[in-house]
Amino acid sequence: MNPVSKVLRKKGSIVHTINKDATVLDALRKMGENNIGSLVVVENEKPVGIFTERDNALRVSMLDINCNNISIKDVMTRDLITITPGHTVNQCMNIMTDNHIRHLPVVEDGNLVGMISIGDIVKDVIEELEFTIEQMEKYIHGLR
Repeated sequence: MNPVSKVLRKKGSIVHTINKDATVLDALRKMGENNIGSLVVVENEKPVGIFTERDNALRVSMLDINCNNISIKDVMTRDLITITPGHTVNQCMNIMTDNHIRHLPVVEDGNLVGMISIGDIVKDVIEELEFTIEQMEKYIHGLR
């Protein structure tokens, strides 16, 4: 399986973040504008949590909280699970499955260097399978 560093080289290392003191409305607007499902919550440029669509559904919408009046720090997921560029795609799949999450911030030396989503994982697995199939077809045709 590919390392996360290879996946990030293909997709890029842009990570959408939001300050912990921003409002939920600010976060939802930013997520909508960028067509993304999560934002890494930062304080002094360091990751301190994550705010996801699920956080909004479970902690904001279902409790009927006004998005203008609540800070991200009050509803974000604080137990941030991160990976490093050296993790493999297979390790990421296991972490996501075990923790029921769809986004993994990539951190190196305490700095946010990327974000891997379940979509990135699926894309990489499909590309690897297609490559394997192509190589097997070439091998089989070469034997005839």
